[in-house]
Amino acid sequence: MKKIVLSIVAVMFMASFSSLSFADEMGKTKEEMKGEMKGEKEKMKGEKEKMKGEMKGKQEEMKGEMKGEKEKMKGEMKGKMGEMGEMGK
Repeated sequence: MKKIVLSIVAVMFMASFSSLSFADEMGKTKEEMKGEMKGEKEKMKGEKEKMKGEMKGKQEEMKGEMKGEKEKMKGEMKGKMGEMGEMGK
């Protein structure tokens, strides 16, 4: 009977010791994963900023093209208005 009780106590002791060891290992794993996630988040943030810059550049380019076309049309209209003025004389 005494051997059985000692065996049970020994098993319980070993189980509690391994639980503490497991908890410690889980804590370390959690910290590692937290660091990795932070790195990934920073990487994604950088990519997002890069894409934002590219889009802004394309938008500026389109604005420039539209402004050029507008000026071209304005010049053509002035030319036609001048022709029409000469015809009226």
